[in-house]
Amino acid sequence: MVTRRRLLAAGATGGAAALIPAGWAASGRAFAAAAPLDPRDIPKYVTALRIPPAMPTVATDSERDTYEIAVRQFRQQILPPSWPRTTVWGYGSTAHPGSFGYPAPTIMARVGRPVRVTWVNQLVDDRGDYLPHLLPVDPTLHWANPAGGIAHRDHHGQWDGSPRGYRGPVPQVVHLHGAHSTQESDGHAEAWYLPAARDLPPDFAVSGSAYREFRSRFAERSGLRWAPGSATFEYANDQRPCTLWYHDHTLGLTRENVYAGPAGFYLLGGGDELPEGTLPGPAPARDDSPNTAHRDIPLLIQDRSFTADGDLHYPERYSIGGSSQGDGPPVWVPGFSASTMVVNGRTWPTLTVRRRRYRFRLLNGCNSRFLLLSVAANATARPARPVLPVWQIGSDGGFLPEPVPHEQVALGPAQRVDAIVDFTDVPAGTELYLVNEGPDGMYGGGRPGVDFAPADPRTTGQVLRFVVTDATGADPSVPPEHLRLPAHPRLGPAQRVRRLSLNERSSGGSMVMLLGVLDERGRGLPLRWRDPVTEQPTLGDTEIWEVRNFTRHVHPVHLHQVQFELLGRGHSGRSLPGPGDRGRMDTVLAYPWEVTRIKAHFDLPGRYAWHCHLLEHEDNEMMRPLTVLPRGGAAAGDGGSSGGQLGPGTASTNSG
Repeated sequence: MVTRRRLLAAGATGGAAALIPAGWAASGRAFAAAAPLDPRDIPKYVTALRIPPAMPTVATDSERDTYEIAVRQFRQQILPPSWPRTTVWGYGSTAHPGSFGYPAPTIMARVGRPVRVTWVNQLVDDRGDYLPHLLPVDPTLHWANPAGGIAHRDHHGQWDGSPRGYRGPVPQVVHLHGAHSTQESDGHAEAWYLPAARDLPPDFAVSGSAYREFRSRFAERSGLRWAPGSATFEYANDQRPCTLWYHDHTLGLTRENVYAGPAGFYLLGGGDELPEGTLPGPAPARDDSPNTAHRDIPLLIQDRSFTADGDLHYPERYSIGGSSQGDGPPVWVPGFSASTMVVNGRTWPTLTVRRRRYRFRLLNGCNSRFLLLSVAANATARPARPVLPVWQIGSDGGFLPEPVPHEQVALGPAQRVDAIVDFTDVPAGTELYLVNEGPDGMYGGGRPGVDFAPADPRTTGQVLRFVVTDATGADPSVPPEHLRLPAHPRLGPAQRVRRLSLNERSSGGSMVMLLGVLDERGRGLPLRWRDPVTEQPTLGDTEIWEVRNFTRHVHPVHLHQVQFELLGRGHSGRSLPGPGDRGRMDTVLAYPWEVTRIKAHFDLPGRYAWHCHLLEHEDNEMMRPLTVLPRGGAAAGDGGSSGGQLGPGTASTNSG
């Protein structure tokens, strides 16, 4: 039981830890001509947490829910109310102009009931002319490259002399992260499209190299044809209840498109969900009254930097050894930790909670920052002294086998944790804090204060304040320690083992990270996005992937289409996962110099991708094609084995 004495004692102890400046990463220090706002000047906990409402539909019938969702540019109060508003991008319903926000409204879906969304790129001004990017864009990467025309789209681009790099119309394509989607609805990185602006340059490519193929496939399935500047996707929702999220996935531009704001939750409920009232609720719903008290609350945690004018700040280039690369186009930054924590589109907000249980859908939406979260009574004391357990009941792909209490929750970029925090025994009037002890730079694993300096406790070490008030009425939810979660079968025997690699190579004065396979001697063989496809599972097969990390950093590895099982980690990949990693996941942390073993079942044919979800890495070649072949297709050689030739030490691959 939590007592007032324990809370006060925890709040009075602890000291400041050694600090490193925000913005430091693996290869140097972020540099930009326009200096960011000093985050210590921004007042904390003066704004209430914003809970994104449910996304309005445009039609609902017996077959499906239908949405028309656009991305637009607007100004929003992210900094405290007395500070300037910030220009951002965000999604909203085209039929409901007031619905646009950062983060976007939440799509509320049900297991077994399809959702159809027409995603529209409306990054245009009030005259219909295209809007350039809010941030500096390096046009020399292997990226969408609309200016290259049909012949050179989805290739390396060229700099045209603009000091902010590419200033043309911005491509977009939406990926529903964690969804079991057909290839034409997956948000493939080369299926992007420009807005239907009136001033599109005639020599630009208006869509990516995969757009036309997927448009035709969708028309064959549904009889609908995509309109210019849009794509229509259908989500079958034929998976377990879970917390998904949607965001941009344009080739070579995801880091800056997502940083500009377009992201939202997609909560899939129903199916074998627990009986109503078992878990804290309600979550946002389309028919909410204005004063609905939500107790199932999505929390999108991101880091952002701002200028004194309230604009988003993102570095234009990188400094190596104290000097920048000089004049020229913006240069890709291999990692960026911003200076301010933002939750649901507001800096350091406050959530008033009653003395009862709350369900939080925690999402790390940062580009590169890893989070180590705990609930503490003192916002700045380090090491943090957790005073309430965070009960994890689910991961990316749904419920865990049983609830797991954590003093500290680790979240890599794109990972989700479905959690319960019980405030029942906390005295009314108490203030508690969600604090972060992850690093202000690249993460290599280990313990804060021992293996790395934790985030600055004055700024990025703080996330959210809870203010506890008296309860009104009984809490019907079940205490987390007494919950019995739905059981789910494990994946069956594996037909193949693949041996893959995470690699780093020096390029242009910084380290570039690449995915790849293993050669015949067990060494990493780095490959780029355009290299021949090596990951080609056969439709209906279950595979084990052994991912060996040859880098100094932890990488969140994300596979499209599937929710997989983590089998093991460590030098051989045989160390069993911890209890919080025993559910289904779509993004797994691969630790330095370790083997991460996962098992996945591939049951949808077509073209997908797997990649690192450090967005700066993903945008510069740390992404590879994943093609699911029809039965009887020819597989590529990738250092793996199949059938009866699984090799020494693989006798247990059918278990897990």
